[in-house]
Amino acid sequence: MLLEACFDSEEGSILDEIDEIMELIKKTWVVLGINQMLHNLCFMWILFNRFVATGQVDIDLLLAADNQLMEVAKDAKTTKDAAFTKILSSVLSTVMGWAEKRLLTYHDTFSADNIEYMQCIVSIGVSAAKILVEDISHEYRRKKRDVDVARGRVDAYIRSSLKTSFAQIMEKVDTTRRASKGHTTLPVLAILARDIGDLANKEKEIFSPLLKRWHPLAAGVAVATLHSCFGNELKQFISSVTDLTVDSIQVLKAADKLEKDLVRIAVEDSVDSEDGGKGLIREMPPFEAELAIVNLTKAWMKARVDRLRDWVDRTLQQEAWKPRENKERFAPSTAELLRLVDENLDAFFQLPIPMHPALLPDLISGLDRSLQHYVTKAKTGSGTRNAFIPPLPALTRVEIGSKLWKKKDKSQQQQRRKSQVGTTNAEGSLTLLQLCVRMNSIHHIRTELESLEKKVKTCLRNVECAQADITNGFDHKFELTLTACQEVIQQVCETTAYKVIFGDLSHVLWDSLYCVQASASRIDPLLKELDPNLETISTALHDRVRNRAITALMKASFDGFLLVLLAGGPSRSFTRQDSHLLEDDFKALKDLFLADGDGLPEELVEKAATQVKSILPLFQSDTGSLIERFKRLMAETHGVASKSRYPLPPTSGHWSPNDANTVLRVLCYRNDEAASKFLKKTYNLPKKL
Repeated sequence: MLLEACFDSEEGSILDEIDEIMELIKKTWVVLGINQMLHNLCFMWILFNRFVATGQVDIDLLLAADNQLMEVAKDAKTTKDAAFTKILSSVLSTVMGWAEKRLLTYHDTFSADNIEYMQCIVSIGVSAAKILVEDISHEYRRKKRDVDVARGRVDAYIRSSLKTSFAQIMEKVDTTRRASKGHTTLPVLAILARDIGDLANKEKEIFSPLLKRWHPLAAGVAVATLHSCFGNELKQFISSVTDLTVDSIQVLKAADKLEKDLVRIAVEDSVDSEDGGKGLIREMPPFEAELAIVNLTKAWMKARVDRLRDWVDRTLQQEAWKPRENKERFAPSTAELLRLVDENLDAFFQLPIPMHPALLPDLISGLDRSLQHYVTKAKTGSGTRNAFIPPLPALTRVEIGSKLWKKKDKSQQQQRRKSQVGTTNAEGSLTLLQLCVRMNSIHHIRTELESLEKKVKTCLRNVECAQADITNGFDHKFELTLTACQEVIQQVCETTAYKVIFGDLSHVLWDSLYCVQASASRIDPLLKELDPNLETISTALHDRVRNRAITALMKASFDGFLLVLLAGGPSRSFTRQDSHLLEDDFKALKDLFLADGDGLPEELVEKAATQVKSILPLFQSDTGSLIERFKRLMAETHGVASKSRYPLPPTSGHWSPNDANTVLRVLCYRNDEAASKFLKKTYNLPKKL
């Protein structure tokens, strides 16, 4: 009651005459049994209680109570009075309870406007806690005073208050979402991440500088707490997300930004700490939001690529390979495929993700494989060049002086001819025009690859995370497709050529050319039917493919010409005099492709004709020279034959005047007694199959 005289009865503030009043009060201590320690405790309590009772607005009372508590702390370290200690513990527990009720949720109580009150209350709360723990607690003494009480209490205030604030923000965000009935522009966790970021900055700017007096890593502890709270919510979200959506990307991007901001604050706050902040960082296991975005994006890309591949399989089963109404005359499925690839690229770059350049190679690789799959499957059903080449008939010798070609035998010879020369086993259902459409389609894909690559570069420049030089090292090309286009076009060109020569024109090649009598069945019918095929190719094919296809047709016709001469079966025979007409016929065949200067370049034609031109002189050579050439070639390979017996030289398929098998075949078709006798003696070859 006496100490109450120190305060103004109306305003509650400390009187200016406090010192004089206090001297008078001290004179009563002897009578009342009061000493300095008890007085200090009582006066601290009166100051504190007066602050609370008067509406907690007079900060001078709070400052005075805090200063008086410092005196009480000194007394507590020296006293051994059990009764005083009991009273001290009771008073300080009440004071600390009041202070911590506010500090454990200090975000609800304090702001930038009343931060000075918080400083006083933290000081009082921490001082009371230190006295209770360090000077009264027996357990603390047993632990040899290795506990930093002030840091521990402030650490608890920070974590408790921020956890409470996090829960309040989360509830507020959820209430707002329910009130808007799901029509908010941002998903809940994205809004939460934004608000938590604001809270972290507020903590750093307003509260952490004050709390740093008692806890050197106040800001770090704060952001670690927020990181943990948000991380728990994010972990549940990531585990439930299976598809890449706008909402999921917004949440993960917001989480990634929040984490970077929180870690930055923690690192800045712990620069001067002993461990450099490693302890705090260990409290902040990565959200891995960016990894989640990467995984979701990869799953999105894989689904798109898989759908595209399935589309290719379905579409090519139905593709008729008929020219659509366009200048390049390619298949409808080709245009649709390129549209789908373009659409997938657009969709990828429209994704609101921060790592387009890093993930682009995976998408390009997937699209490249899909395009390659289309190109490779596009040749299915076309056959192969080797499938159209007939098997070579067994070697025979010409029957000299017989009436082999009498009319009554002619029909029989026609029937046997296919078995002599062989039949093609190729798939021959496709027309020449359909094969041309396939070549045009593949060529169109090849030409569009450059446009796709330019589009990718442009999109990379436009994405928000791309740097100015991101495209300088650009190497994400459709290499598999480019290689497949080059290979498949060449294969289809060759297949088409061999189909025309050995399939479509077999009736004028095998059934007519040089059959019965060379001079009576020359090359004109073949040239006549070959010409419209050339016209079809010239009209139907794109300019850039046309010459390749015609070149392949020329080479196939030259191969067919040689095959008739060297493996035409027993229905054919040649005299030395026939060599001139063979040369004339071959020149006519070359002229067809030269087309009086409007066809293939002369250098190209002459280069392709080199093999035929090297073999035609053999047909002009006399039989003796041919036999000697054959023996010399065999001796070079096998040595001198015993009893004039040589092993039958294998057929390599590479005709050459220096190939023993080639020379032997010229002898087999030589209508000459000497040749027939040599073949009979050396290999006992039959005259007929």
